[in-house]
Amino acid sequence: MTMMNGMNRNNMMKQMKKMQKQLAEEQDNLKQQEFTGVAPDDMVKVTFNGERKMTDIRIKPEAIDPDDPEMLADLVLAAVNDGLTKVEKTTQQTLGKYTKGLPGM
Repeated sequence: MTMMNGMNRNNMMKQMKKMQKQLAEEQDNLKQQEFTGVAPDDMVKVTFNGERKMTDIRIKPEAIDPDDPEMLADLVLAAVNDGLTKVEKTTQQTLGKYTKGLPGM
């Protein structure tokens, strides 16, 4: 029976290594993706990479009202939060299958 246990252990180790390789590939692919967050009426657009780093911000001129800087701040916050939500959702969909059932995940 120890032979069977050894074979099962070897198969399990092979499966774990295969899964680790797949996880690393999916993490790399995720890092390469771009995610665009938008504010209402596309007044502000921000772009994030899969590592949650903002790589670009576009602000329409009509969003810049010197008498109402709070509006621009609200638009930037809305776009940033929208972009981060998209990154998180895709991350969970992509990597969640590897963390299901693991403690603390």
